[in-house]
Amino acid sequence: MRQPLSLTAACVAGLIVLSACDKSDGQSVDRAFQGVNVIDGTDLNDVMLTVADPNEAVSYFQRSLGQDPDRIDFRRGLALSLIRAKRVTEGVGAWNRVVEHEDATNSDKTNLADALIRAGQWERAEETLNSIPPTHETFERYKLEAIIADYNKDWKKADSFYEIALGLTTQPAGVLNNWGFSKLTRGDGAAAERLFTDAIQRDQDLFTAKNNLVLARGAQGNYTLPVMPMTQIERAELLHTMALAAIKRNDVEIGKSLLREALETHPQHFEAAARSLDALENS
Repeated sequence: MRQPLSLTAACVAGLIVLSACDKSDGQSVDRAFQGVNVIDGTDLNDVMLTVADPNEAVSYFQRSLGQDPDRIDFRRGLALSLIRAKRVTEGVGAWNRVVEHEDATNSDKTNLADALIRAGQWERAEETLNSIPPTHETFERYKLEAIIADYNKDWKKADSFYEIALGLTTQPAGVLNNWGFSKLTRGDGAAAERLFTDAIQRDQDLFTAKNNLVLARGAQGNYTLPVMPMTQIERAELLHTMALAAIKRNDVEIGKSLLREALETHPQHFEAAARSLDALENS
């Protein structure tokens, strides 16, 4: 993770030395450093937004904005990094400052809406999306529209937006998982099960969809794990989820049996399942 940054730092140091050889005054050295920051800015920004630790990225973009507060790419970088670092309240403020910039785009407004949803500011998020022209048809926009429609329990709109979002992405697993959870929330376990199954077929590593699939089956009284790729630890965790679904339906003895199976399956001590079983047996 640190190698690209170290290489950049080494290049910066080398160029400063060369500049100092040509002109000995400190002002020339400062100008050389600022020049390198501008030249390498795009590549280094990309590194910070992908492989760097989110809090390191926040510090980098804060320093960059201190040098050049009007650069919108630095504002965007800071806002994205704050969200990656789960500093959502600060992220909302940072996205507000991006949107205030004269070069802000509709995509920036979409990212602001995303941050507002994460912060639980649903009305502002909806207002922000409504301010974006309907001609701005992107996956991110319709994904957020679907989430807000879910929040408003406008199921017809939610289904429509999820369907549009699916047509705008080459990686549909996440959308299918969200749509499935929407169906599960409405009490439509069968539809939710189909969507979760489809999500897993598109991305076999998406554990959230596997867990949700087990919840959907459990909600229908089906307490057998589906056939799908899973590690031993995942199997134990899914058995635990299935047990909780059974207990919620008052199938307590089935829940106890599934908890025991989860404890036997897990390669280490499974504290959560052990606690659940102890609570049931002592109640």
